[in-house]
Amino acid sequence: MPAPLPSPSPEAARHSARLVEFIRRDIAAHGGWISFARYMELALYAPGLGYYTAGAHKFGAAGDFITAPELSPLFGRTLARQAAEIMASSAPHILELGAGSGKLAADMLAELEKSGNLPDSYAILEVSADLRARQQDTLHNRMPHLRNRVHWLDELPENFSGAIIANEVLDALPVHLVHWRDGAITERGVALSENGFIWQERAIGDAVLLHAAQQARPEPFDFATSTGSGQAQDRPVEAASVPDDYVSEICLAACGLVNSLANCLEQGAMLFIDYGFGAREYYHPQRSSGTLMCHYRHHAHDDPFFLPGLQDITAHVNFTGIAECGIDAGLELLGYTSQAFFLINCGITELLQDTSPENLRDYLPLSAQLQKLTSPAEMGELFKVIALGKNIAGPLCGFARGDLTRSL
Repeated sequence: MPAPLPSPSPEAARHSARLVEFIRRDIAAHGGWISFARYMELALYAPGLGYYTAGAHKFGAAGDFITAPELSPLFGRTLARQAAEIMASSAPHILELGAGSGKLAADMLAELEKSGNLPDSYAILEVSADLRARQQDTLHNRMPHLRNRVHWLDELPENFSGAIIANEVLDALPVHLVHWRDGAITERGVALSENGFIWQERAIGDAVLLHAAQQARPEPFDFATSTGSGQAQDRPVEAASVPDDYVSEICLAACGLVNSLANCLEQGAMLFIDYGFGAREYYHPQRSSGTLMCHYRHHAHDDPFFLPGLQDITAHVNFTGIAECGIDAGLELLGYTSQAFFLINCGITELLQDTSPENLRDYLPLSAQLQKLTSPAEMGELFKVIALGKNIAGPLCGFARGDLTRSL
């Protein structure tokens, strides 16, 4: 640990201990070893015990991290403009994946109502019963008159047309850890010792994972026929390569999610907003230990075995992989850019102007929030936005400038 982390309350420590025992039993049941993807799945989503399925406060100053919707209403209001454009080209419906506290949905609906672009329905797919209850409280308190338009889903709909929104969803999907060394590829998983969980590597037994690991030196990929911008790509992007003695993450679940969304989407577009890189930067030689990161009471560290159930575990997104999965599933790449360019293209600065600079009490906080959302030193460059769509005409306003497709 770079610095001592805050101690949990006795009740929180007991909760973590229960999850530790749950994971220990799972490891024993699987012969003494599980993949890290399985460990991450249990740590985050074990029923009633995982980080996202238990009742601990996660978002905002009192939680473990702050997301863009929690940071500022400008984020949801700006995103609503892009959603309105997508709905105008498809159908008046929105589907949000993993809606957090519900604040993004509330901010988007408020802006869409103000602009006369309310969707006929706003569906939320949420796997956590605890978060679903919080979302319901947020929306019922802020938008009680829209109660009949908002509903919750247990699974993806069979068919959907409209806008699909996923803010910081991909980074929380379980990842496999892969180690490339001396020409061999192994999977880094979790085993048991007298003192707790330990790392242990094994040969990769999953054929899909092995294939993905073998392809981690991506071949040049030409997106010329896949971009919705109408801008032809003159040459394929440069290939990435994995140096020797290198550990990184492979997220099979992300491709599975994109495939499922592609199967249900009839017309419209999906927006993924998350922190990550294209493959070349994702597999940068200096990133030899991967991107795995944990968040506990606004402290970032890299020990996923610390207080399971009380901390978030995330990995950066390989956006090249997301684009390739989408295209393979029949989707069109409609745009890829930084969060800063996306928000500015969608008019975040115009929304700030709704508040008079003379109203210092309201204007100064909003101005500071806009800076955090768009500054390269804050969220502006690390966070990216990728759009994948089907049967939708024309470019999207969020990608009018700042195209980063060549970095995929």
